Amino acid sequence: MRKILILLALVALLTPAHAQIRGNNIVVSVTPDHKDWNYAIGEKAHFVVNVRKSGTLLDNVDVDYEAGPVMYPEVTKTHVKLADGTMKWTGTMKEPGFYRLKVTAHVDGKDYVGLCTAGFSPEKIQPATQCPADFDEFWGNALKDARKYALDPHKTLLPDRCTENVNVYEVSFVNNKPSSRIYGILCVPVKPGKYPALLRVPGAGVRPYSGDVYTASQGAITLEIGIHGFSVTLPLSVYVDMRDACMEGYWESNLDQPDKNFYKRVVVGAVRAVDYIASLPEWNGNEVGVSGASQGGFLSLAVAALDNRITFLAPVHDAMCDYEVALKKKACGWPHYFYQVDQPDMKKVQGARYYDGINFARRVKCPGWYSFGYNDEVVPPSSAYSVYNVVNAPKTLSIYQMTGHYWYQEQWDEWEEWLLQQMHLR
Repeated sequence: MRKILILLALVALLTPAHAQIRGNNIVVSVTPDHKDWNYAIGEKAHFVVNVRKSGTLLDNVDVDYEAGPVMYPEVTKTHVKLADGTMKWTGTMKEPGFYRLKVTAHVDGKDYVGLCTAGFSPEKIQPATQCPADFDEFWGNALKDARKYALDPHKTLLPDRCTENVNVYEVSFVNNKPSSRIYGILCVPVKPGKYPALLRVPGAGVRPYSGDVYTASQGAITLEIGIHGFSVTLPLSVYVDMRDACMEGYWESNLDQPDKNFYKRVVVGAVRAVDYIASLPEWNGNEVGVSGASQGGFLSLAVAALDNRITFLAPVHDAMCDYEVALKKKACGWPHYFYQVDQPDMKKVQGARYYDGINFARRVKCPGWYSFGYNDEVVPPSSAYSVYNVVNAPKTLSIYQMTGHYWYQEQWDEWEEWLLQQMHLR
């Protein structure tokens, strides 16, 4: 007994004094009657709504709900009483697309949201985006002009980030002109040798980066880049100040002027990152892939389309795809340039085509792993499916229906495993 008491005392000392916060006691679940959430055009999708507290149905709960095609709900109701905490709904679509039921429960002054998005023949979804006649010439010239300048690489060891097996550096190199540089975190296995490589491209925003040490520890070179032309190892407060001072809404810059669009230097810089990887003596000269989520999904498509050295790509809930479909009153990709714009500026529509992931996806030739969620409210599943449907290269589709604009752990693990397989590390 004395030994047991001592053991319990030690466990108590090792247990954190603060409690972890995880999830909500009140949960709104919306579930379809098809396990894969998919239906044929014209078929009826039946949804069941449950509002639960402590795992049991909540009586007399006040809810709002909206239902209809994603981003264009046809039905909106407020302050509906659910006597027994349940509700049923039926929806359908007459053409390929996604139908969403979103329910918000109001309980004790707080809102709790649940949603479910059903796909109707999503394999038949096609984008509306048109391709400029000079698309290839435009990007070919952009890269040709940038490559007139030497990379002039700089590399600084970050000792506090290094591990027994991986050396970690902050690096930079010339982008599209000598005064414009790309910064990133390079991770290289300590053991001398030749290695495959992975380029990690970022989602939208302004932030520091830590690099992909884990993948490097498995036997790969990894390079995670920022896109804004300044160091990626500064204190977080510096990036917050930059965002608020000058970087807010950078994705809106010069949409009507393709040659001055903010993303021109971004796309070029991402391809120059492949140039940098190719210059490393540790690269094996064979496998080099690119992967990213959201804005990084778009950049993955762009790099794979523009650089034949890329041997695999893995875009996740890829943003910046099929803007133009909004002109047909259908769900469009982030940043939703033309959503609910009755009379769009056609110069902006034409300019956006040079920066639409659809037009890059059409040019991808290497194997890819494509993953997204049906409940994504930032990147609609229709635009992500449009990308997948136009890719003619070998492709793998991995759907995690319940995810929004985030990852599940299982999705992350599958992504990592696929990347390692492509680099022959599994």
